Amino acid sequence: MAGSMYQYGTSPRKIQPEYNPRRKQTNKKKTKQTNKNSKKIKAKEKQRMEQLKKEKKIHYQNIAIIISMFLVLLTISYRNSLITEKFNQIQNKKQELSAIEKSNGQTEISIESSLNLKSLEKNAKKQLGMQKLDKDQKVYVTLPKKDYTESALPEVETENSSNWLKNIFTKLFK
Repeated sequence: MAGSMYQYGTSPRKIQPEYNPRRKQTNKKKTKQTNKNSKKIKAKEKQRMEQLKKEKKIHYQNIAIIISMFLVLLTISYRNSLITEKFNQIQNKKQELSAIEKSNGQTEISIESSLNLKSLEKNAKKQLGMQKLDKDQKVYVTLPKKDYTESALPEVETENSSNWLKNIFTKLFK
C-alpha cells in the first residue's frame, strides 16, 4: 500500500530523501581531509563554545533582570502596604476625634442646661433645701450718697504765681 496515494491514520506519509551513497576515498585524500576536518571541527567547537558562553551570559542577564523586577515590585507593594497602614491609622484617629467632639458637645449642652436659672433653683430646693425669701425676711438698707472711693494716684500740686505770693503774705502776717 505504500504506492497508493490514500493514507490511513493521522500521521503524514514519509517521503524518502534522495540517497547519495558515500564512496570510499583514497588514504592520501582522507588524511588531508581529516586534518582539514579536524581543524574545521576544532574551529566549529570553538565557535560553539563561544556561542554557549554568550547564551549563558544572556541567560544570566535575563535572570538578573527578572530578579531585579521582582525586587522592584516587592518594594512597591511593601511601600503601598505601609501607605495603607498609615491611612488606616489616620482614619482611626479621625473617628476617635469625632467621638471626642461629640462627647464634648454633649457635655457643653449638659453644662448649659445646668447653668439655667430654673434648673439651679430646682437643684437648690431639692438638694440643699433652700427657699425663696419671704416679705418678712427682706431688710432694706439706706446708704448715704457719699463716694467712699479714693483715687490710687496722689494729687499733684501745681505751683502758680498766685500760690507763692499767698505763701509770702501768710508768713509775713503771722
